[in-house]
Amino acid sequence: MSRYRQVLSVLALLSFLLMLSACTAPTTLSEPASSSSDATVPVVTWYYYDQDNTDPEANERVGNFYLAETIPQFDEEFAGQYRWVNVPRDYNLVLDLVAAVQNNGDVPDIMRTGTADIPTFLLNNTVQDITDYVTSAPWYADLDPKAVEACTGPDGKIYCVPVSESPYLVYFWTDLYPEGFPKTTDAFLAQADELKADENFALTYWGSTAFDGEGAGRYYYQVISSFGGSYDDGQGNMRLNTPENVAAVEFMREIVANGYSPEAAFVGNFEEEASFKDGLAGAFPTGFYIGYQYLNPLKSPTGQEFNTISAQDMEDAVNAGVMGLAPIFAPEGATPGCHMDVFGFVIPTGAKNVEGAKAYIDWIMQQERAVQWVLRAGGGVPVASSVREDAAFQTEIFKQGAAALEASDCKPWYGSLTRIAEAKKLITETMFDLLKGNPDADIAAALAATEAEYNSNN
Repeated sequence: MSRYRQVLSVLALLSFLLMLSACTAPTTLSEPASSSSDATVPVVTWYYYDQDNTDPEANERVGNFYLAETIPQFDEEFAGQYRWVNVPRDYNLVLDLVAAVQNNGDVPDIMRTGTADIPTFLLNNTVQDITDYVTSAPWYADLDPKAVEACTGPDGKIYCVPVSESPYLVYFWTDLYPEGFPKTTDAFLAQADELKADENFALTYWGSTAFDGEGAGRYYYQVISSFGGSYDDGQGNMRLNTPENVAAVEFMREIVANGYSPEAAFVGNFEEEASFKDGLAGAFPTGFYIGYQYLNPLKSPTGQEFNTISAQDMEDAVNAGVMGLAPIFAPEGATPGCHMDVFGFVIPTGAKNVEGAKAYIDWIMQQERAVQWVLRAGGGVPVASSVREDAAFQTEIFKQGAAALEASDCKPWYGSLTRIAEAKKLITETMFDLLKGNPDADIAAALAATEAEYNSNN
């Protein structure tokens, strides 16, 4: 009976997505102008970047400009053979792809994605097994084995090509943390109290339910895993009601109750980022690539500005010693927790030009191409050791990011859970309610109810 309910739930979701995409997203492959001959075969990509958006203040400006510059380079190199056709999508591209595959709609030949999406893809037979291609590629031996493992399904087959990885850590203003970000939870609370006395917020974070529960990985998991907790039992079941998780929620409640974080943490619409970028909050736990690519322009708590509206803003702030990177706090004697994102490519089921998709990946995996993709389209640090040694990744911000990664226990937040969209929404809504909506509710009971709701469909 439970599996029947699960199938009905998936079918209902896909039906809704199809109706939604008909109103909001392109369903046909409208090709941008290309200097290449029409005789060439298109290699169709889906990115949530738009090569035709030239607005320098657009949220995805870094990726937009990357595509605008790189598409002509690909077309020139593969003249007479392939041409790169990118169809811009919004942030729903993962579920849009599932819907397109399930309904024999238009699918790309290749798509940028994160490994957190792989369980959803496998559940719905959305992406192809590319094991033979990956393991025979000249760049395979150079990849971080952990990144390859993140692209590997329970059946031992490889379903994505990892290109970059991004640990979650803490960006902090040295104006408010001149001795560095506190290593322990007790030290953080003590310093947060001092900052409050000076009318400063100690930190902001993604505490809202925005984007269907993104906070599950962005903030809540960082704290929970630092307390030794997790979201699953390792066997595909959700497990939230544990002493470690309860202690973590109690700690997060203390931050809220004492006013150590701004209201913006729970608002959504990226307001939590704004309160850090404007210097109103002293620290921001988030992904390395998010800080590098999206936290700009910047204004420190003492008024120093970095406002070129580019990824260089963060680099400049770190080089100037105004910004620092560190692991998140943890209880005394514990290792800081850390969610790890891995980004790369999948080849969808039903792709028309599989050989072109492979040629595209091989092209991107070339040294300088990989450097630019990681810096501008992927995010984080390269998974290929030779690319990681490039001078572009020897700067201060990457050194501090690597040190934070080394000092943390990083792993994907979802563990063995497979229904990612459902899990993150349930977890984040529960956390939000315990911290903001109903801060007097019994923590253990709320966690137990949420895990039971998820597990009822296992």
